Amino acid sequence: KLIFLNQLYAIEVRNSFKKEGITFFTKDESSQQLAYMKHPKGKVIEPHFHNSIKRIIYDTQEVLYIKKGTLKVDFYDSNKNVLGSEFLNEGDLIMLIQGGHGFSVVEDLEMIEIKQGPYLGDNDKVRFNNN
Repeated sequence: KLIFLNQLYAIEVRNSFKKEGITFFTKDESSQQLAYMKHPKGKVIEPHFHNSIKRIIYDTQEVLYIKKGTLKVDFYDSNKNVLGSEFLNEGDLIMLIQGGHGFSVVEDLEMIEIKQGPYLGDNDKVRFNNN
């Protein structure tokens, strides 16, 4: 977990993470859930549907999965001050929870991004230059 100023900004799951069973990294009330699962051959997860439930979400949380390459992630507070940086490599995953963030591609990169929708274009984010 990446904590700055006593607040959770992101959750990293390194490619090397291993733990039997189900490990949830987020709290039940989080607007997006993140878990790791490791089960033995033959484990059955019962077929199921998810109920249609109206949810009100006030934040956007992103999950980035690095398929290939290296990505530098910079973290910012609400005043656009740099809080720190992390490097993600092949197989690593990060869930961006709050605050600002910027990215620099260190090695040729392939990644997958997952976040809540719908995407609202320019109304969805505030861009800033921190040079």
